[in-house]
Amino acid sequence: MEYRRDRTPGGTYFFTVVTYGRPLFEDPAAVELLRGAFRIVMSHRPFQIGASVVLPDHLHMIWTLPEGDSDYSMRWNAIKGRFTALLPSHLRPDPSKARTRRDEQAVWQRRFWEHRVRDEADYERCVAYINGNPVKHGLVSAPADWPHSSIHRRPTS
Repeated sequence: MEYRRDRTPGGTYFFTVVTYGRPLFEDPAAVELLRGAFRIVMSHRPFQIGASVVLPDHLHMIWTLPEGDSDYSMRWNAIKGRFTALLPSHLRPDPSKARTRRDEQAVWQRRFWEHRVRDEADYERCVAYINGNPVKHGLVSAPADWPHSSIHRRPTS
């Protein structure tokens, strides 16, 4: 079966990206490494982050790509690769035999989930999902209590 992704140039997308069987982002240092990986990749292949949350074993984000650009897969590949390269070996899970044969680390699940945001109402639903996700997973009682969320960003005026 062939998996088809939406590739709308300049599109806005909601993503879910999952670690490989380990809550890597329980460690605040790993969250900082992830932020560093984003900064590096965004300096070469820019995009806008509309909302984000980093949970212990997965993250959700809304990105808007530049006009004429639909290559979010390359960006995720670069972010995952940069983060993995920055991650100290003691934080890396041991890869399975299949991953070892492919010379892959056991840091990220291979795929990610994407959804093209269709309109403003869809965008607001995605933001609400992102903000509420730490509560949904029982990590905090209120969205603003979770430290690794864009809910803390001040609106720009």
